[in-house]
Amino acid sequence: MAIIDFGGTKETVVTRKEFSLAKARKVLKNETIAIIGYGVQGPAQALNLRDNGFNVIVGQSKKFMKDWNRAKKDGFKPGETLFEIEEAVSKATVVQYLLSDAAQKICWPQIKRNLQEGAALYFSHGFSIVYSDLTKIIAPENVDVILVAPKGSGLNVRRNFLSGAGINSSFAVHQDYTGNAEERCMALGIGIGSGYLFPTTFEKEVTSDLVGERGILMGALAGVMEAQYDVLRKNGHSPSEAFNETVEELTQSLIRLVDENGMDWMFGNCSATAQRGALDWAPKFKKATMPVFKDLYKAVKNKDEAKRVLKVCGAKNYKERLDKELQAIHDSEMWQAGAASRSLRPKGKAKEIAKGTKGIGGRAGN
Repeated sequence: MAIIDFGGTKETVVTRKEFSLAKARKVLKNETIAIIGYGVQGPAQALNLRDNGFNVIVGQSKKFMKDWNRAKKDGFKPGETLFEIEEAVSKATVVQYLLSDAAQKICWPQIKRNLQEGAALYFSHGFSIVYSDLTKIIAPENVDVILVAPKGSGLNVRRNFLSGAGINSSFAVHQDYTGNAEERCMALGIGIGSGYLFPTTFEKEVTSDLVGERGILMGALAGVMEAQYDVLRKNGHSPSEAFNETVEELTQSLIRLVDENGMDWMFGNCSATAQRGALDWAPKFKKATMPVFKDLYKAVKNKDEAKRVLKVCGAKNYKERLDKELQAIHDSEMWQAGAASRSLRPKGKAKEIAKGTKGIGGRAGN
């Protein structure tokens, strides 16, 4: 493992240099990998593993024909590499359990009774194992229990693989029955297209993940954007102006530069007016949101969030509820304005922005 300094704290990281794709293929050469669930993470991990030369089959219930047909369209053949869940599990030496957390609880009896001795039970989220008192998912003692959690959606896991960039992932071993659980875990992490693998535990992964999803990754970002948009609109700004100043500049320019060079670089390469305002207001936003993040972390740690996810997402009418919630977002003025803005974006290949460029965000004259 490589030793990397993260802001003064040294951590171990697995890279492709220490654990090559060739080594991963050697470790897993006799394994049959069953991807259980062809919904969000399943397609990306299945296709990446298959493209990397691993033996992959898919387990997908025909009750969800959209996902079954998607697997067929991607080249998995019924009766050969595409099966109902129980049959796929019975054929596999690695079972990648990639259903939603609520669905994992429901389908666990099918998985458990078909697991082979010595199989690796693989998760991409620590939820089911950490909250086993709620999910009732307790792995048999005669299997490895491992985790590889890509730091991105299934869409980006696939996109990054196809671009050659790879994606960062966390990995962990919860139970080592065979004595080779960690090596199998790292091999699978490289196999699905990870560029770097960061050691963690199931509990740390699920805690940080639940906080992150509800916080800055999605919930907080959506809420803050809506608040700024609403304030601008109520003060007479047009929908296009409110959207451009709230979302368009963030997603099309600024966040990309933060990704490439860091927040300090971005602050150092924008107009003095934008720079001063950002530096002065950032502490105020931190102070305002800190109580919310503390409440969020507490709700994750005391299992309130886990209980709510299982109750709500496991309800029979959840799909109808979800559709209504997503449709409301889609129909809102802010995201209708967003659709119009996206349609106006230049279609040509964007030019690279030189690192010395000033006036980021179109504010050079401020």
